[in-house]
Amino acid sequence: MAPEEGSDQKPQLDIGAILNQMWVRFLPDIYERVEVLESAAKAHIAGTLSPAQCAAAHAAAHKLIGSLGTFGLMRGTELAREFEQACASEKSVMATKPARLDAIAGQIRKIVEERK
Repeated sequence: MAPEEGSDQKPQLDIGAILNQMWVRFLPDIYERVEVLESAAKAHIAGTLSPAQCAAAHAAAHKLIGSLGTFGLMRGTELAREFEQACASEKSVMATKPARLDAIAGQIRKIVEERK
């Protein structure tokens, strides 16, 4: 809404619209990161998770923590943090049940898809 001429009011920003525009802009990156998590979870289930793949999942989860939080998806942030912690080291990922990583990745995907 534009201020009336001669008024001292500043135009109000529509924060919701701005966030929606940012969401659309960053959605491809978010999906790419979710796919990295899904791939790592599937590899862990198959027993083929490599250190490089685990490191990539750790980095993707870390980025999702901030991205999802920016858009108010706090449950997604919590789940991404859990995935990040699971991939923090070879020891921590081996202590995490493969099905749990798969479930986390699936839940994050669902949260992202429902934000659309």
